[in-house]
Amino acid sequence: MAAEEPVRVRRDVPPGSEGRVAALYWEAFGRKLGAGLNPPDQGRAFIAAHLHRDRAVVALVDGEVAGVAGFQLDGRGLTGGTAGDVLRAYGRLRGLPRVAVLALFERDPVPGELVMDGIAVAPEHRGKGIGGLLLREIAAVAAEHARERVRLDVIDVNPRARALYERHGFVAVHTERTPYLRRLMGFGAVTTMHRAVTPADARPTRPNGPHTPSNRTDR
Repeated sequence: MAAEEPVRVRRDVPPGSEGRVAALYWEAFGRKLGAGLNPPDQGRAFIAAHLHRDRAVVALVDGEVAGVAGFQLDGRGLTGGTAGDVLRAYGRLRGLPRVAVLALFERDPVPGELVMDGIAVAPEHRGKGIGGLLLREIAAVAAEHARERVRLDVIDVNPRARALYERHGFVAVHTERTPYLRRLMGFGAVTTMHRAVTPADARPTRPNGPHTPSNRTDR
């Protein structure tokens, strides 16, 4: 049996990988984002053009991004773009309703909280523990910035993602029913989950060091 490729985790999106990250995000969240950014080619291009590369941790396999997790810090998240950027990309007539839809995704952290900006793992690399590596690195980022907890939202049609978060210490604290979004975005409830940041999360890290994947199912 061939040895599994080593995984390297780093704290930003490597230059030139913006398109790859945008494709992974679209594969994971395109059904939700499509209402604001369709058609897919234009949506992926918009995401790639407005990434904040320093608001991500990524997993690399053979130099290619195999997984990415974004986070918000000091008012900036991984996926950027202002209302003006949307209007310039889609035109005023098509852009205005898109701005309204995208505003539904905005999540502001409370003091002491690090908000995750989504996590995506390439289909060919799932089940190797990459999702867990990314979540642990996010916790380390939170600890280094003196945050007390990590917060994320998971939709009701993604049970695999929720199971991953629960395995890594996230606890559901609130579920908001959104039946009005089911036809538009394909989901009818959003659950907010929290994970406390502990002293163990502040361990010394090697952001660009190798990690050995495990046989864990993740997304």
